[in-house]
Amino acid sequence: MSTYVLVHGAWHSGDLLEATAAPIRAEGHEVHCPTLAGNRPGDAKTAGLADAIQSIVDYLEENDLNDVLLMGHSYGGMVITGVADKAADRIRRLIYWNAFVPNDGESLNDMVPPHYVHMFDEMHAEIGDGSVAMPYPIWREAFMNDADADLSRSAYDKLNPHPYATFADKISLSTNPAEMEVAKSYIN
Repeated sequence: MSTYVLVHGAWHSGDLLEATAAPIRAEGHEVHCPTLAGNRPGDAKTAGLADAIQSIVDYLEENDLNDVLLMGHSYGGMVITGVADKAADRIRRLIYWNAFVPNDGESLNDMVPPHYVHMFDEMHAEIGDGSVAMPYPIWREAFMNDADADLSRSAYDKLNPHPYATFADKISLSTNPAEMEVAKSYIN
């Protein structure tokens, strides 16, 4: 059987991937759903992308996980790319689930439409604790526009403020994803 580590997207926590993990576990696989630095309850919202990446590198080491299928959803693609650059010997395959795939020197903000960057900048300044929070109308339109209103609202109600530095920080990689020797899959 395989070992999966599922890395959540922005405004989420590992707990929100438990429903995804359940059927994988039911097939006999080991599945971990850690929460990234900056997204854990009580974490300061000043964590940057390097902190989020390091939190998963540390998680792999602390749990002695090897031959891992490392899945990242959305913003989690930024994280798993960085983890693969630092701990490739622990990873069998990267799985990008509707996720960002950065090259060296790119930030998430470099890959989203400019009007989102402007909105994030404004939210960051307004909130003042280092985080950004997605307004419901934007969440509904950008992420849940094909879901019914009840599902969209229930999903939104589970979100938490996200550390903005993780969007603005440029990733530092020794090897771009296309050249990494680890196997990769992209699911959209």
